[in-house]
Parts: sequence; structure tokens; C-alpha cells
Amino acid sequence: MSESAGPASSGVSSHMVLGTRVNMPVHVRRARSAMALHSVDAGVAQRTIDYSGLTIRKTRPGRGLCALIFVRYDDGDLGPYNEFGVAFPVTSGVLIHRLPVDGEFTMAAGRKIWGFPKELADFDVSFGSRFRGTLSQNGIDVLRLDIAAGVRAPGRMFARPLDAYSCLDGVTRRTTWTMTPATVRTRPGGSRLELGDHPIADELRALGLSRHALLSTHMPSLRMTSVKQPRCHERGGRSSRYT
Repeated sequence: MSESAGPASSGVSSHMVLGTRVNMPVHVRRARSAMALHSVDAGVAQRTIDYSGLTIRKTRPGRGLCALIFVRYDDGDLGPYNEFGVAFPVTSGVLIHRLPVDGEFTMAAGRKIWGFPKELADFDVSFGSRFRGTLSQNGIDVLRLDIAAGVRAPGRMFARPLDAYSCLDGVTRRTTWTMTPATVRTRPGGSRLELGDHPIADELRALGLSRHALLSTHMPSLRMTSVKQPRCHERGGRSSRYT
């Protein structure tokens, strides 16, 4: 069994994180998620993620998408914790642009193994027929997201591999995850977003996020697995390839 002492790399079967061995692949046996998908200015979004070398996927001329996602990990290899993601669909997958969490271990593991931009923050979340989530950091409100109940849909409609990209310390990585929800509730709109005074809120505000989402989705029971090791390259422009 090999052990990683440095940045994320392919072909590694385990990593030591804060004195604890994390075996690959990593499994999430039970989680809950709530997502609001917004239309954004594609030009502003592209400038926001230029550091990654990736290209925003346009839904129509001048417009792209941004997903705001709360996840509660109840049972997984990295322990229980809360997470909030700002993600942009790109031409080859999804870029995880921001990823606050409320656990030291998952922050260290996420940064070391996958190069995810995890940072510590505070959460107040409530999952149920409706979702309510508040994110703050250093005593400053970032945002509040409320999602109403949607129409029930079969989980298999949303079960698929996902190529998740990250960029940390000038290295862009791609990791393939599987997502297997048991049930899903979804609807057009269905959310309300309030932005605070934090720099992350300012960044979202600059994207021209609408007050209401194009689509909202609630997954009350979700399993995930990192099915492929991270593949990475030093940023060399948008034509760079992964090996």
C-alpha cells in the first residue's frame, strides 16, 4: 500500500491526514444536499475562474451557470461535517470554486487529497420538507439560502459520474465521483437567496445572481464515492491535458 506525503496524485491507495490514514476510494454512505442553480454573466464567471485554466460552459450567449450547494455528511470516511460549495459548470465537468466546511479534518483531507479549496466556516442548517441554510465566517454573514419542497423524482434520474475539478496552489485537478441519491425533490425556482457582507457574498453579487434560482434540488439521502484518483497538471492554459 502506498502512502502520499505530498500533493494529490494519481495511483495512490492511501493518504496520511493529520495522523490518520485515509484509504482510497473514499466513501460517503449517507449525506443530504440542497442546491440552487443560478444563471450568471458568463464573462464575469470566466474571469472569476481564469486561475483554473478551465472554460465556463455557456447555456446561451453571454450566460453561464453557478450552483450553490449545501451538503450535510452524516456518515462517511472523513467523518460528519457540513459543507457549502460554489460550483461552475465548465466545458469538461464542474469546477469547485469555493468549499467552506466546519471540520478541521475534512478541510485538511480535502486540500491534500483532491486539492479542494476547503476553508473553515460556520453553519446553521435545517433539512426537512424545506431546507434552510446559513453560512458565516469569522462572525460575518456570507449568505442564507431557503429552498421550498419540490416534486418527487426517482433518484436514478440523477445518479451519474461527475468530473469535479479543483485548482489549488496553481495545480488544476480532476476527480471522478459517483453520486447515488435515493430520492430527489426538484422544481423550477423554489429558492430564496440573501447575500451578506462577506467577500464571498461580494463575489457572488458581482456575478449578477438572480434573487431566485432557475432550479432547486433537494436530495434527502445521498451516497458518493471517489471512483478515480485525482489527475492533475500545472496550469498551462485552457488547452492543458490531464494524464
